[in-house]
Amino acid sequence: MKLVSRSAWGARAYRLPNGATPYSRTRRGVKLHYLGTAYTDRAHDTCDDYVRQIQAQHMDGNGWSDIGYSFVVCTHGYVYEGRGLYRRNSANGNTTLNEQDYAVLLMVGSSGLTKPTDAQLNGARDAIEYCREKGPAGTWLGGHRDGYATSCPGDPIYAWVKAGAPRPSAPQEEDPLAGMTKQDIYDAVWKTDQVAAPDTAPDRKTNTNWQPQSYLKDIGNRVRSLTVTVAAQSAAIHALAEKVGSGVDTNTVVAAVEKAIADAVVKVDIDVTQNQES
Repeated sequence: MKLVSRSAWGARAYRLPNGATPYSRTRRGVKLHYLGTAYTDRAHDTCDDYVRQIQAQHMDGNGWSDIGYSFVVCTHGYVYEGRGLYRRNSANGNTTLNEQDYAVLLMVGSSGLTKPTDAQLNGARDAIEYCREKGPAGTWLGGHRDGYATSCPGDPIYAWVKAGAPRPSAPQEEDPLAGMTKQDIYDAVWKTDQVAAPDTAPDRKTNTNWQPQSYLKDIGNRVRSLTVTVAAQSAAIHALAEKVGSGVDTNTVVAAVEKAIADAVVKVDIDVTQNQES
């Protein structure tokens, strides 16, 4: 829960004695509210300015002793402490209703931004659970319109409340293997892992897409490389043996050996490749 204390958002001191009135009994539950006026979303670093604006309207415009809500939730999911868990709110309509339930405001309006963001719904859910666990509050959940003649908290929030205020579903990650055939997966794995030695290649414990054929191709490549090397060495030995005893100079011997190695590498490379493709 991203809780912003009163001191952190710059709350004014509440007026005494009414601003310090405690709840006299356990709260039944939580009521959700909206602003009831036009609202435009804003950068998070200005949300505390707006919360101070709400407090000023309630104290200076309405003549209340403090901001009326227990908590305020911005569109970024931060929960601002209003009157908090222990001081009676003044937002639910009358003293009996205020005494009965906590009041949690979501910063959305009756026009402009009217639908809460996913982050805001998560923040509101955090506030509800916080009230239940720490208040304490019962499990009842509703909107301002429950028990009081108002359109608050607006249809989008009220529908969410009536659905039980669920947390938004996390976006589903796209399956990278969706639509791929077994051959596609094999080809992709082989392209990535073809250089691995057989004794170090990943197995199903570390790569569930690794196929047994990958080992065979890996081994085949190793055999091909060794065959080319052995053939080249053999050609070099034969060329050297033929030239050394014939009295030819050193440069001629070296040239003959290099040509024999090159011819052997090309021949074996072609033979092995053709065998793999057949």
